[in-house]
Amino acid sequence: MNSVKLSAVLSNLSEPWQPATVAHFNGNEVMVAKAMGAYAWHKHENTDDLFLVLKGNITIEMRDRSVHLGPGEMLVIPRGVEHRPVATEEAHFILIEPPDTAKDGTTFV
Repeated sequence: MNSVKLSAVLSNLSEPWQPATVAHFNGNEVMVAKAMGAYAWHKHENTDDLFLVLKGNITIEMRDRSVHLGPGEMLVIPRGVEHRPVATEEAHFILIEPPDTAKDGTTFV
């Protein structure tokens, strides 16, 4: 067991929306990533999506509404819900997903 310095991992990431796995938790991957710009509309058919913002702001757009997240705020998107994360300035966030989850969503819409 070792601690993970998230800021060090994030400083090594150069591309937005490309998560790095930092730990495994109950069979799930705990990942950190940078966000910048809009990600593609997508949905995960078989798993929920958890976003926890560490730095900056991310808006999770859904077909019927948008949820704005700031540092220390999180949102769980239920499986099957179409969504698109958007960051107008660089943001950092944590994702927790099963390891076989496509990092680009299972279905683009």
